[in-house]
Amino acid sequence: MQKTLWTKPSALLPMAMSLCALAIVLGHAALFGTAHEADEGAAAHLFQLLMAGQAPLVAYFAWKWLRTTPGPALRVLGVQAVAALAAFASVFFLT
Repeated sequence: MQKTLWTKPSALLPMAMSLCALAIVLGHAALFGTAHEADEGAAAHLFQLLMAGQAPLVAYFAWKWLRTTPGPALRVLGVQAVAALAAFASVFFLT
């Protein structure tokens, strides 16, 4: 029996990284407000590292699984994209 793609680390880690980035943005906004700061803080740097760090994982997942199981792989990539867009949207709307 084949394991589903949802259990693969290359599928789960980008989603988890996006959700952590979203949590960082929402937590920072809740604690410190949404006022524009002159200097980027640690929260902004963590957000950038998490979002940039997931790009190689998404590329690896697409390279490995789109060839063999395109349908399920596209669904996973879609959820990964939605999670990343949610993180970016929180930055766009809260700052």
